[in-house]
Amino acid sequence: MQHGREISVAGAILVLFAVLGLTVPQYFSRGNLTDLFLTSGPVLIVALGMTLVILSGEIDISVGSVFAIASIAAGVAAKSGLPPWIAAVSACLAGAALGAINGTLVARLGVPSIVATLAAMVALRDGLRWATQGAWIADLPADFQWMGWSQSSYPAMMLLVVSSLTAVIAWGLKNLAAGRAIYATGSNEEAARLLGIRTRLVKFSVFTALGALTGVAAALTSVRFNQIPSNTGLGLEMKVIASVVVGGAAVTGGSGTILGTVLGVTLMGAIGPALTFLGVNAYWEKAIQGGIILTAIVIDALRSHVRRVERGERLASHA
Repeated sequence: MQHGREISVAGAILVLFAVLGLTVPQYFSRGNLTDLFLTSGPVLIVALGMTLVILSGEIDISVGSVFAIASIAAGVAAKSGLPPWIAAVSACLAGAALGAINGTLVARLGVPSIVATLAAMVALRDGLRWATQGAWIADLPADFQWMGWSQSSYPAMMLLVVSSLTAVIAWGLKNLAAGRAIYATGSNEEAARLLGIRTRLVKFSVFTALGALTGVAAALTSVRFNQIPSNTGLGLEMKVIASVVVGGAAVTGGSGTILGTVLGVTLMGAIGPALTFLGVNAYWEKAIQGGIILTAIVIDALRSHVRRVERGERLASHA
């Protein structure tokens, strides 16, 4: 069934919201919904990039570390007296550079993405800890906070950024040759190569794009506070990959939509606060996330098995 995963995730969101509406209606207060968006918006931006990587048949588990370095880069740039928008660009460039390194390891040197990005995750996090000695970037300039906007108007600016990036990437995947190349590379890399698609360039590009988008998310998050923790971004990779997989992207590549990713981020982002409002121990959040991921992967495996059986039956009937 086309869009079956998106429909099932949307249904789960509606059920969750219905339960919350009946039991803890204060969950839908303006303040809480704003906090949910300010927290989930950057996660969605990173998830957009992760969708591209997973569609190409790869994965990147270093995004939490890249997020931390991009955040620190923005903070250092701001403290040096640069305008807020240049500090934000610094975060994007730092993220893109680190993404390009991952892309080079995977696409050019042939290192498996799980190995390359695992090594990057550890090396970047430990390197940052050594460089900062665990110290936070504190006393950020006043004009850096909220990117020069007021606290009340900042959510509208973030909404514009998040919705624009989401719309552009969704449109590009559907209508541009580059989008079709990503799907083709993830579906069957060798066949895509024989068709003339530069699969190595595709993989390098999606890792670089993920890095740049992680930098955007880091900048949008950093300006909300007057200091930046050196350990920021811990666990981000779990949230992002979970959201993309739950939204319907196949971990083997070649299948998935941006709509599914948006729904996945919405569901996964709502779980933690929902547990708090329902009085459930917050430690259950990761267990629930893990269970949802496992369920999604099992469903994908079963669907793949059914498709293989059906394909075999069709071939047998034509023999």
